[in-house]
Amino acid sequence: MNLLADLKRDKTFGMAQLTEMQPEIETESVAKKPRSVAEDPAPGWRTYVNGFLAAEISALTRYYDRVIQWLPRDDDNGGLLAAIDAPRKESVGKDEPFPDLTHERDKRTAILINGTFNHDFDIQALLLQLKAKLGRTARLVVVLYNPYLRWAYYLTNRMGIRKGDLPSTFVTRVDLENIAKVAGFEIVRQRQAVYCPWKMLGFGTFINRVMPLVPLARWLSLTSVVVMRPLVPSSQQGVSCVIPARNERGNIENALKRFPDLGREAEIIFVEGHSTDGTWEEILRVSTVYRDQFRILAVQQPGKGKADAVRLGFSHAREDLLVILDADLTMPPEMLTRFSYAYDQGHGDFINGSRLVYPMEGEAMRFLNRMGNIFFAKMLSAVLDVRLGDSLCGTKLVTRHDYKRMVAWRKDFGEFDPFGDFELLFPAAELGLEIVDVPVRYLARTYGETNIQRFRHGLQLLKMTWVGLVRIKMGFRKKPAPIAQKETQQT
Repeated sequence: MNLLADLKRDKTFGMAQLTEMQPEIETESVAKKPRSVAEDPAPGWRTYVNGFLAAEISALTRYYDRVIQWLPRDDDNGGLLAAIDAPRKESVGKDEPFPDLTHERDKRTAILINGTFNHDFDIQALLLQLKAKLGRTARLVVVLYNPYLRWAYYLTNRMGIRKGDLPSTFVTRVDLENIAKVAGFEIVRQRQAVYCPWKMLGFGTFINRVMPLVPLARWLSLTSVVVMRPLVPSSQQGVSCVIPARNERGNIENALKRFPDLGREAEIIFVEGHSTDGTWEEILRVSTVYRDQFRILAVQQPGKGKADAVRLGFSHAREDLLVILDADLTMPPEMLTRFSYAYDQGHGDFINGSRLVYPMEGEAMRFLNRMGNIFFAKMLSAVLDVRLGDSLCGTKLVTRHDYKRMVAWRKDFGEFDPFGDFELLFPAAELGLEIVDVPVRYLARTYGETNIQRFRHGLQLLKMTWVGLVRIKMGFRKKPAPIAQKETQQT
C-alpha cells in the first residue's frame, strides 16, 4: 500500500513491532533475487493497512488462479502483494512485457494496480494498453486514494509530515466509470476501505469495520478497492439446464414442449426430490418420448431442498454454461434465450432473473412474498455492493468454472441457504462477477402448490443476510483453509 508512503511514524504509538512477512516482490529485474523485508522494513502503520486491504482483496483472489501486480511504484516494497492470499503471485514492472491472457477461458487472473492510477496523467491510456492483453475472465483490482481527501496530502506535505511525490490524480466514482467505459472496461464493484491507518489496540480496527455501515461518513475512507472487468463478448457455449422437481408431475412434459432452441448444444437435467404425485415416473416417461429432441438426464435426490437439488444437478452437468429452471414454469422457459444471449454478448458473468419489473399474472406472488422479495433485494444490494432487482428468482445462469469457485467459497462461508439463491449471489459478488438482471414476467402456477414456507424460510434468509452483513460488509470473514501451494514470482 503506497498511501502516505513517506508519512513520519506517529510518536504517540511509537515503533510498532513488525511481524514476519513473505519475501517481497522485486520488480526491477528478473535476474535479481527478492530482497528480504527486514532489509527495508515498512512502518508499522503501513503493515497494518496492507494487512487490512489484503483481507478485502483476498476474498476474491483466494479463489482465482493467480494475481499479477502491474506497474508497482518505486516506493512499493511489495508488502500488499505479499499479504494477499492467492495460489500464485507475479509482478510486472514498467519495462517488462505483460503476459497475454486473451486465451484464458476457464481461468481467472486478477491484476493488482496499487495506487498507480493516482500518479498517472492518462489512466485511459493505461487501461487501453492493458485491455489488449486481457481475456473475458480477467479482473482489475485497483487500490485508489479518496478524491475527497486530496487536501490531506497537500497539508501533510506542507507541514513536512509527509515527503515524496504528491499524488497527482484523484478520480471520483463517476470519473472512473467514464474513463473505464471509453477504454472498454466496466466497474463491477467499489468498496470503501481503511478509515484509520493505525490499529490502536483494536479501536482502529473497530472503526474500519463499522464505518462502511454509516451513511455519508462511509465515503470518508482513505482508500477504496475497485474491481473492474474488460468488456469482451464470448463465443457460444453449450448449456446444461437443471430442473429441480418435487410434486410437479403436471409440468414436466410442458417444460420440454416449451423448451426453446438455444442455438447450441443443450442438455436438460431433471432432479426429482421425494415426490408423492408420480413426478419421477413422469420424468422417466418423457425422457424416453423426447430423447430424439433433447439430451435428457434424470436423477433422484437423496437429500432435501432446492439448494441440494441444484447442487446435485450441477454436479452431473457436462456443458460450460449452467442454468436453473424451476419446474413450476412460473418463469417462462421461452425466456431462457434471453439469459444465454446476455452472457454471449458480454453483458454479465452471472445472469439473474428479475420478476419484479413487469406486472405478474393473476396471483403468481402473494403480497407478503412480494414485499419480502423487495426487502431482500435491497438488503443484498447494500451488503454485497451490487445492484440487484430480485434476489430470489429461481432462474440464474453461471459458468461451470465459476460455479466450482462458488463451491470452494461456500465451504469457507457456510452452507445454510434453503433455496440456493443466496449461496450463488453471495460468491458471485465476492468473486467480482458482473451480475446482470434479465426481466421476466412471472406467471401463475397451472399445477401443484408452492413448496415455499414463507415465514420459516424467510427467517433463514434473514439470518443469512445478517451473516453476510457481518462477514462481507464489515469484513469479519472466517479464516479459510490455507491454500495448498503458493508461488510468488516475477514475469
